[in-house]
Amino acid sequence: MTTSVQVRAVRRLAVLATGVLTLLGSTFVVSPAGSARPADEHGHRHGRYLALGDSVPFGYRPPEVTPPADYLDAATFVGYPQVAARRLHTRLTNASCPGETTASMVTAGAQSNGCENSLTSPVGYRTLFPLHTAYRGTQLAYAVRYLRHHRHTRLVSLTIGANDLLVCLQTTADLCTGSDLVTTVARVERNVGHILGALRRAPYHHRLVVVTYYSPDYADPAETRPVRAMDAALVRAAHAHHAVVADGFRAFAEAAKDVGGDSCVAGLLVALPIGGCNVHPSPKGHRLLARAVVRAAHR
Repeated sequence: MTTSVQVRAVRRLAVLATGVLTLLGSTFVVSPAGSARPADEHGHRHGRYLALGDSVPFGYRPPEVTPPADYLDAATFVGYPQVAARRLHTRLTNASCPGETTASMVTAGAQSNGCENSLTSPVGYRTLFPLHTAYRGTQLAYAVRYLRHHRHTRLVSLTIGANDLLVCLQTTADLCTGSDLVTTVARVERNVGHILGALRRAPYHHRLVVVTYYSPDYADPAETRPVRAMDAALVRAAHAHHAVVADGFRAFAEAAKDVGGDSCVAGLLVALPIGGCNVHPSPKGHRLLARAVVRAAHR
């Protein structure tokens, strides 16, 4: 039987990688998406850095704390890739898309959670707003083309998988807390393995980093357990394709240990005006993820 605590925990976990559905349902008027400004590039003495994934590397912030006009300028969103690129002196291309799932990253028209479509809409963030990098086709297809044309790329990072959980939550009878969670995590592992394999075959033989997710509250087993399951799948896929892991889970856990494991109280998540936090990283949280990526890049 699914308890109310389990439901709350899975909901918080599953929206970890997107607040896009709320944004798409808002009422402010926008103009069609145009070409985004290039990602932040503060020197590139050490080659290029390609960042891939969902709303976490995008640097997404929810409407409660973001002026509507900011969504028309992707440069107003700063995620851990921008921070890591500055520290590594690399030229960043950030191809991430809020709401991307492992399926939609690979296959055009596949179910996303707000990148190009959602369960309730045929349009998504990418339909209405610019990304950091404008491209046609799937994110994976773009990444492969990018690597073939930019042989000086020395770092690729990937954060993907949490949106698969939200789709699972909304489409399964057990609210993705039982066997459906196991099935979803296994599918994410296969899809991430496919993504990493395609990047390697581009060909790309330099540093490939998979960034694991964090828990909103490490003191709550119901919230942390699904994160651990997802992260374990990401680690297995990474090792199978000679990728290294940037341990976002551990980075947040260590920063939150003195406040009982609560990532919100530790200032690692976006604080909301009404109290509490959104599940996306705050600037402090992004700095911790960037530090984990930099450490992984130097291994």
